[in-house]
Amino acid sequence: MSEHTQNGTPTVVAKRESTPPVETDEIRALADAAGCSVVAERTQTGPEDPGTHLGRGAVDDLATLVDSTGARQVVVDGELTPGQHHAIETALPEETRVVDRYRLVLEIFESRASTRRAQLQVELARLRYDLPRVIESAEEGLLNTSVEKGSPVYDIRDRIDRLERKLAETPDPADQFRKRRREEGFDLVTIAGYTNAGKSTLLRRLADEMRLEAESGLADETTTASVADRLFETLETTTRRTTIDGRPVLATDTVGFVSDLPHWLVASFSETLSEAAAADAVILVADASDPCEEFREKLSVALDVLDEQGVDGADVITACNKADRLAEDELESRLAAAEELGPAPIPVSARTGANVDALRSAVRVRLPTERSEFRMPTGDDAMAVVSRAYDRTSVETVDYDGSTVRVVCEGPPSVLERLRARAEELEVQGETDL
Repeated sequence: MSEHTQNGTPTVVAKRESTPPVETDEIRALADAAGCSVVAERTQTGPEDPGTHLGRGAVDDLATLVDSTGARQVVVDGELTPGQHHAIETALPEETRVVDRYRLVLEIFESRASTRRAQLQVELARLRYDLPRVIESAEEGLLNTSVEKGSPVYDIRDRIDRLERKLAETPDPADQFRKRRREEGFDLVTIAGYTNAGKSTLLRRLADEMRLEAESGLADETTTASVADRLFETLETTTRRTTIDGRPVLATDTVGFVSDLPHWLVASFSETLSEAAAADAVILVADASDPCEEFREKLSVALDVLDEQGVDGADVITACNKADRLAEDELESRLAAAEELGPAPIPVSARTGANVDALRSAVRVRLPTERSEFRMPTGDDAMAVVSRAYDRTSVETVDYDGSTVRVVCEGPPSVLERLRARAEELEVQGETDL
């Protein structure tokens, strides 16, 4: 992020809205997350102006606002073409910086990238954002030679290729963490949704305890999940343990979506989102307090993104959060809208805990479960296997018949496989001892 933004640059926010306008404070929240100090706002209603995005009259008003407020930056709530960016910037007082919505988010990401892997992801996203703008602003002669070495277009494409290869070769601690936990018999749940829908609060509500297990792979990290009303509070995912019907589950919060952004931009910083297809269940948190049409649109987009990531729709549970804020008829309209788009939604309040048990039950039925029966000779080793079965499965019966013990249980297939293998080892060992 630029030094100016970090120091709280006096900023004017400019928005263009269709008719009727949609009320939103999200661009202000993004500006706040970027460290800006919003001193004024200008909203232009009407169709987009191809030359200036906002319209010449609105740009003139912006110039007056910038001059009267002493602002040094204008944030435009939309995507500007290179031509539109240039037209606005040249119409404003000298040295006034113009930033569109996408660039603002990239700067937020850059300021929050705390690991080398995240920094590489930020650079890759920025180059992907810059490439079409470089192409659009290039002269025709440059475009005809864009594949030649030395051109800006070639340089950007080459750097993108190298970054993609480097990221593919760089071990992901989060991925290693999840693989290890899967091998240990944990079920995996991903929590997805728009920023500020209540994902972090729900994660805290589901968790067994305040202790976190960080995606870095360092267990028992003594920090708390952030629930601040601040967009992109962190780009790091957070994983916490919960127990559902006696089964240990790891629930992972992801970086949230933001309206009107290319979703690859956010998905690139939340690898658990792209790996959600490997999770046993995906809780899609929707903000039921949003206006009904906005609620429907966000939910539709989120479901489409999960589908693009290969998530089976049957594994998705829609949690309509903040249900406690709505009147009965308002909640019914949100639930009806959600049901049109997917499986029956579950109204919850992460803040109060209302109906979270129903959400847990919905997760439980989606966890992979098998039933297994195995026998082994009695003894201390057999008791250790039985104890493990009680810890990680739902035990139906344990029968002792002379020198053998018979166990019938239900649980995760990976856990049952290891229990059966250990029981077979003990059985072979018992036969050898004879």
